[in-house]
Amino acid sequence: MEKLNSKMAHIEGTHAANRIFYLAVPQEALLDVALPLANSAQTKRGWNRIIIEKPFGFTSLSSQRDTESLLSRFEEKQIYRIDHLLGKDLIENLTVLRFSNLVFEPLWSRTYIRNVQVIFSEETATEIQGRYFGNYGIIRDIVHSHILQTIALFAMEPPVSLDGEDIRDEKVKVLRSIRKVDFEDVVLGQLKDTSSKVDRHTKSMTPTYFAAAMYIDNARWDGVPFLIKTGMGLMKNRAEIRIQFRHVPGNIYRERIGHDIDLDTNELVLRDLPEEAILLKVNNKVPGLGLQLDASELNLLYRDRYDVEVPGSYEHLLLDVLDGDNHLFMRSDELAAAWNVLAPVIHEIDQNRVAPELYEAGDKGPVNAYYLAAKHGVRWDDDW
Repeated sequence: MEKLNSKMAHIEGTHAANRIFYLAVPQEALLDVALPLANSAQTKRGWNRIIIEKPFGFTSLSSQRDTESLLSRFEEKQIYRIDHLLGKDLIENLTVLRFSNLVFEPLWSRTYIRNVQVIFSEETATEIQGRYFGNYGIIRDIVHSHILQTIALFAMEPPVSLDGEDIRDEKVKVLRSIRKVDFEDVVLGQLKDTSSKVDRHTKSMTPTYFAAAMYIDNARWDGVPFLIKTGMGLMKNRAEIRIQFRHVPGNIYRERIGHDIDLDTNELVLRDLPEEAILLKVNNKVPGLGLQLDASELNLLYRDRYDVEVPGSYEHLLLDVLDGDNHLFMRSDELAAAWNVLAPVIHEIDQNRVAPELYEAGDKGPVNAYYLAAKHGVRWDDDW
């Protein structure tokens, strides 16, 4: 690190300069790199920022130890825990859609919303290859950061401002309010080892699929199930947030809708994959004689509306680091709160060596996910 410091000082010359250190290293090597860097490679003629890749620790205890060590050498404002999935426009649009549109903000509570689904799936199994995923699994890799951060941004109270600290203050309140997950409300899956794409690391019991029902115990979201499901090697690439609204009280069109009124529930879908879109499902009269109702979608497809090149999520997040905008990066107290949500689940899996349900590559995933949804009165969208 002293040699690195000398090299950078030579390049910078006599000018004031800022430094960003990007640590794309295994968690086991994090402190071995970060601490000497803090001691020997920080500039004194500008600011220093350090970027750390997920997953953030292997257990709650190891994460806490890493955090304490990092905070002994860096200030909180210098640390940027990066998750490239949070750089998607879908995530940034969550707060824009809600807080800049009067039509949505009054509906954003238990009064009108029946359930929320957060879905992230990948059809490729290449992520599963190698020591990285084999050690950490999908809970530490995807759920701990991406899924819980998505829920926090979706469910938080209006922040005082768009300042990163104000937004992170509200996110951590949501994470602290998430009820302890009942293990009966968890579904684990693992991709069958029937392809050369799936290597020896999946022969352990490391989950490649996770579904769960979560509840936020606060005044806004009391009793609303947040159902999440995420997996590798599934039917298609998919990333979306699906909001299902409550039924219309005393609906005078009930007979026209039919017995299965769930099919005609209003839904708002915020989608990143397979293509960026905002969809609003509404009931509409079919043109012509008679009175027949049909569920239709008001569809905003980004490719039709915006003729712009969309930068990659890493570009987005690295620009935020340059600008000092930290609202999409986990603060240390957020990190601890997320671990408090998932640590009991991980402990149960490890202690009892819970075997995940096997599923075929290109399939919809474990069938138990459908029983889980039914248990909480939720209908998954079948387009998997």
